[in-house]
Amino acid sequence: MDKLSEIFSLRGKIIVITGATGLLGKKHAEIVACYGGTPVLLDLSQQKINEFVNDLNDKYQVDAVGFAIDITNERMIKDNAKHLISRFGKIDGLVNNAANNPKVESGNGDNFSRLENFPIESWHDDISVGLTGAFLCAKHYGFLISQNPEGGSIVNISSDLGLIAPDQRLYAKDGVNNDQQDVKPVTYSVVKAGLIGLTRYLATYWPDKNVRCNAICPGGVENGQPEDFLKEVNSRIPMGRMANADEYQGALLWILSSASSYLNGAIIAIDGGRSVW
Repeated sequence: MDKLSEIFSLRGKIIVITGATGLLGKKHAEIVACYGGTPVLLDLSQQKINEFVNDLNDKYQVDAVGFAIDITNERMIKDNAKHLISRFGKIDGLVNNAANNPKVESGNGDNFSRLENFPIESWHDDISVGLTGAFLCAKHYGFLISQNPEGGSIVNISSDLGLIAPDQRLYAKDGVNNDQQDVKPVTYSVVKAGLIGLTRYLATYWPDKNVRCNAICPGGVENGQPEDFLKEVNSRIPMGRMANADEYQGALLWILSSASSYLNGAIIAIDGGRSVW
């Protein structure tokens, strides 16, 4: 193995990924498997997990495993962490990817996403999944990484909207009063900004154990959005387009691997330049 391949290799690494059957979660798992790592997939549907595990193992000849786990349930996380140590003897990495991110227009028709209408139940649910879940995973899986003699890497998947405010004009519809327009929910910004704070905290918590923590702040991913929406979004991005789902894989591989062995506490925007414009 040449030097370049060696420093990016994840061979022998056990990497836990939450929200692993979602659009980006699948891409995270694929790059881990492609570079020899063992993805441990966590999500809610065991059927979807099993199908994806089989696909990964067939394509990359790895031993990916997956578990249906509610990451807001600390007992489930704690039990799974014990199981992983019993099975693999260690954990090398954690990717906190899970989050609620419904389409802006997918509400119940009464402008539920607007701040003045936003249900407290939705607030608690979104914070619980996106932020409390990441905390619980760091608490249990991160602790086990700190017990690994080689240390490891925690990656929190934040967003460009953890760095900048959402431009609500993107979601505006003609002929609708401003106070009736759908908007990006407040919880998305709060969760993604909170992950940046969690990243900085964790980066200084286990450095003596060689546990690094960094955050990726992806921009939006093109995924079948209406043409008029894409036109508006693209006009706000210096590169003139949204991302492809696989364009975050290189950064994730770098951060998980020894190629970034001195990277700690970094908040990395990968958004085509949107957050600097």
